[in-house]
Amino acid sequence: MLKSRFQVLARDAGLRARGLTTINTSRSLRRATTILLLGGTSAAVAAYLLLPDISRGAPTRDNIPLSPSHFTPAKLVSSTITSSGTKILTVAIPPELLPKGSDLFAPIWSVFIKDDDIQVERPYTPLDGVDENGNMKFWIKRYQHGEVSRWLYSKQVGDTIEIRGPLKTWSWKDDAWDEVILISGGTGITPFYQLLRTVFSGNPSFQGRITLLHSSRTPSDLPPRDILDPLLKFAQHNPEKLRLKFFVDSFGETKGQSSTDLEVHKGRIGKDSICSALYSASRVSWWRGLFSQDSDVSDRKILFLVCGPEQMVEAIAGPYGRNYSQGPVGGVLRSLGYKSHQVWKL
Repeated sequence: MLKSRFQVLARDAGLRARGLTTINTSRSLRRATTILLLGGTSAAVAAYLLLPDISRGAPTRDNIPLSPSHFTPAKLVSSTITSSGTKILTVAIPPELLPKGSDLFAPIWSVFIKDDDIQVERPYTPLDGVDENGNMKFWIKRYQHGEVSRWLYSKQVGDTIEIRGPLKTWSWKDDAWDEVILISGGTGITPFYQLLRTVFSGNPSFQGRITLLHSSRTPSDLPPRDILDPLLKFAQHNPEKLRLKFFVDSFGETKGQSSTDLEVHKGRIGKDSICSALYSASRVSWWRGLFSQDSDVSDRKILFLVCGPEQMVEAIAGPYGRNYSQGPVGGVLRSLGYKSHQVWKL
């Protein structure tokens, strides 16, 4: 009887590259929840056990190629501490289980990783994509209230980790935009690293300009050298196409510059830093901007990709919609006149 009353169908919600996924509850579930509260703890527990879960519903397969429809066992082959609470993990799946088709691993894509203890999954972005040996490298952070992040952080070399994917987060096209502004915070830089590595490896065909604005709390929270060094190299070899700018809320115990050779700015990413990052704006003379009647920026081929903590995303681009859908453009980008076709929240 409980099963017929309380069992409802859960659907996959929109995924986020920084590691969150939600479940869209229907009206019937909300009605069921009200009845459960009235019915007492025992009824609530019984109903919970009857409710289906996306992770529980996806089977594990070790003999067919990696796919979003099932989990594939992978081995943790490397674990390196990069700072307090962060690690770079490398997992490997058998090469014969890699799906065919290069477009499947075109940026930006992620995989779901499942916590076997509580059967919950979260998406993570492989930094370097996947190589021919089936290796995927992740920069992960242990969050106090993040069940999967704490579970993943505790894993040891040799442990099995189940993944499913790949799932497309953003479809990149070289000729779609003249200018791209990437704004990230914390581990939200991982999808942008994947994108930049793809765009600037080899002979880049992208003819526009990309600027990365990244924010961390302190210099010690900045991305590790595994991420920074390739980005600095890309920027050095492509000075007209790629610019990098790093921010920290506070220098902490350091004085002025961080311990790295980066130029790090104190303060948060805001309107001034975004405006100064726009190459198109810098090419407009001050007198033309003063007297021009055309202040509409919505027709420019400018794209903003934003990924990081929710508070930062909301301040820059507005809050997410229901189930982490895009929602309307808000925050700084709305005040600057940019529209939904120019802004994407990862």
